Amino acid sequence: MAELSDILQRLESSLGPLTGEPTPLDGGITNRNFRATLGGEDYVIRQPGKDTDLLGIDRDAERLANEAAARLGIAPAVAAALDDCLVTRFISCRPVARAELADGVEEIALALRSFHDCPAHLPTSFRIPELLESYARIVHARGGRLPASYSEAADLAARVARALPVDRPRPCHNDLLAGNIIRAQDDGRGRMMIVDWEYAGMGDPRFDLGNLSINNDFGEATDERLLTAYHGHPPSDAQRAALKLMRLLSDAREAAWGVVQAHVSELDFDFEGYGREHFERLRDDAVQANIEEWLAAASA
Repeated sequence: MAELSDILQRLESSLGPLTGEPTPLDGGITNRNFRATLGGEDYVIRQPGKDTDLLGIDRDAERLANEAAARLGIAPAVAAALDDCLVTRFISCRPVARAELADGVEEIALALRSFHDCPAHLPTSFRIPELLESYARIVHARGGRLPASYSEAADLAARVARALPVDRPRPCHNDLLAGNIIRAQDDGRGRMMIVDWEYAGMGDPRFDLGNLSINNDFGEATDERLLTAYHGHPPSDAQRAALKLMRLLSDAREAAWGVVQAHVSELDFDFEGYGREHFERLRDDAVQANIEEWLAAASA
């Protein structure tokens, strides 16, 4: 709280005097978030957790991505950025349930397409094989051991990356969990908006689609609608195969993230269990998958 008090004092010079006490916001498992009223306006203050740079997070990229998304109307506006926090305008909103997201998948597909097509250039790249290699080095450097499933996930990530090279990286969100999608309630339109841009980077738009799909339990019919809305026409077999592979890649990343967070984070959360859950889902899905067929179709 002493750190937050110092942040608030610095923000008062640009945003106005603090009214009342800041209120903690639940939901994050990387950072600490607070709602505060400054100069009569409500803001969300995000304090990064310890050593979050080790997770592949670039705070300049986060700010730039959030600003670009806000210009598109798909994210809250950035109000201030300090070395130790990012401040966005508070949006009166509610969470979007997975079933509701599936029902309105066309809206989020178009939002993602608009961001992928925007001219923003982010100062960091996002590639899963490199990220998994980096996470493994961090765990070893801290005296930890990687679970046996880790090398299998890394091998799969490398195979998918070879089959799906990225000729022209685009700005991507890369963390489309259900909790990072909200529905605004104060603008009369009830738009879906995307928050938490800290993993944003220049990467493969197909990863965003696979990440969105698996994190929100989309079935094949919803995936078909997602791809159709995103591309503007019924998807090809190559696009369907790429989505299936990116769903697997998303769980590989999520599982590895849980492993490294268990050695980095000071937040009270079962990161080991989180990683184990995603390794198990990845293994179960990979057993049932036609990976060779998907790799061939996606490459074509």
